[in-house]
Amino acid sequence: MRNHKRIFSIIFALFLALPAFAQQAGTTAALWRDRGDVRALDLLGGPGGKNHQPGTSFTFIKETTGGTSPKFEVEDENGAKWKVKLGPEAKSETAATRLVWAAGYYADEDYYRPQIHVQGMKRLSRGQNYVSDGGMVREARLERQGGGKKLKNWSWYDNPFVGTREFNGLRVMMALINNWDLKEINNGVYDEGGAEGQYVISDLGASLGRTGNPFGRSKGVMKDYAETKFIKKVTPEYVDFVMHSRPCFLTIFYFPNYIFRTRMESVAKHIPIADARWLGNRLGQFSPEQIRDCFRAAGFSPAEVEGYARVVMQRIEALKKL
Repeated sequence: MRNHKRIFSIIFALFLALPAFAQQAGTTAALWRDRGDVRALDLLGGPGGKNHQPGTSFTFIKETTGGTSPKFEVEDENGAKWKVKLGPEAKSETAATRLVWAAGYYADEDYYRPQIHVQGMKRLSRGQNYVSDGGMVREARLERQGGGKKLKNWSWYDNPFVGTREFNGLRVMMALINNWDLKEINNGVYDEGGAEGQYVISDLGASLGRTGNPFGRSKGVMKDYAETKFIKKVTPEYVDFVMHSRPCFLTIFYFPNYIFRTRMESVAKHIPIADARWLGNRLGQFSPEQIRDCFRAAGFSPAEVEGYARVVMQRIEALKKL
């Protein structure tokens, strides 16, 4: 009888422990990973590298109407599917994904092509000015499709990583690249190999220009980026970075959007100095040529490449000296 009670107690204890065992057995969500020897990283190829780059011949699939930029989908001669984005975000997003990925974060596999040929090209409802006769499309960003399945969006204010060094480093990265469009819809959690999810910054197009309200902000404008102040305020423990996303007061009648955009500015504020310095020290391991490669890959002119690289390196040094 005593043995029966002991067996029952063991079974009952195991039953209570099942949720804990299940939690331990599952893989955890991921925001950041150590890239190892950063000097060996190919920032010209970016997250996808040369092996995943697009082909040379594309076939039109359909136009995509979501978002603010013109987009459509194509398939290359190798069977890979791509989402093509046109407009001012094409270059800025390509460069920004490389910087964010190089820092250890997950980003889309983006490539820039000054011109592509698309068979069966249809007339677009947006961005037709980038399309010429015969299916020639200029200034195109191609984002590789078919990776992990998107599970959900994630918020800057409520996620599993709030308060961690890596998450605070990502907040610093958004200030470093002047990303002023920190909407939840631009962030995705993806199922990768059975993992709970990789937390990806899935839209970085509103970067590398000037932050501000709709009348002053820009995307991929090197002069604007260079003229923007980086660090706003430093206290003994925390640092605030410059981030303007609040609409002008005249639009306060649309109060929900005013509050929504104003709150975005908090992403770049009250960041522990130690975490900001940690990111700066990691970025400081990259050579000037690697940083230039981020902008070369995005199709910027030689003068723009030099200008962007100079400002990025200045910002990295500022982080290291905090």
